[in-house]
Amino acid sequence: MAAGSLCRAVGVFQLSRTAALSAGTRFYSHTQPEPLTVRQQHNGIRCIQIMTLIQDIPVPVIAMVNGVATAAGCQLVASCDIAVVTEKSTFATPGVNVGLFCSTPAVAIGRAVPRKVAMEMLFTGTPISAHDALLHGLVSKVVPEERLEEETLAIARRVCQASRPVVAIGKATFQRQMAQGRDAAYATASKVMVDNLALRDGQEGIRAFIEKRKPVWSHKTEKAHD
Repeated sequence: MAAGSLCRAVGVFQLSRTAALSAGTRFYSHTQPEPLTVRQQHNGIRCIQIMTLIQDIPVPVIAMVNGVATAAGCQLVASCDIAVVTEKSTFATPGVNVGLFCSTPAVAIGRAVPRKVAMEMLFTGTPISAHDALLHGLVSKVVPEERLEEETLAIARRVCQASRPVVAIGKATFQRQMAQGRDAAYATASKVMVDNLALRDGQEGIRAFIEKRKPVWSHKTEKAHD
């Protein structure tokens, strides 16, 4: 993955044909980007670092897939926040068939699909179709090939209409509470909702709703009364 900047709005990973990792990355924003620098190591960013970065950065990341996503490619799809794929796309973890079990891809895949689905994929290496991937929750939407970019960018543009700090809070909180038990998750989410409400954009959203107008986001992290 080449060094570059991530806009504080939404990122799109594009996978096409046969992909072990992403073929390209594009980032979109409706406003001037405030760069988050991705440092390039001597041998590039390692696979695990890419996967954790996707989940840790404060912007939603969308996978756009048109083809075969295997091993780390499948792991990448599972790691992204949203995945839009074509009807011909397939997903597999075939490492077991060449003597190298897909243990690191299993971390992301096992958190994206039901346990028994993950185990069958990992133990057999058999690909699953796009529609089966949708059924099991590995992907978000299956579309015709000619509509792939249109559908993906429509989601990206919709995300760009929201307040960046609100989206960032929401993503971070979702990741955190998913690792917690029910009661702890509710406690975490409740506190964050209070903090969210105190933001300038949180107050702007309420005012805009009451006044029946579109909100004008500041995209700032300051509290309303600071």
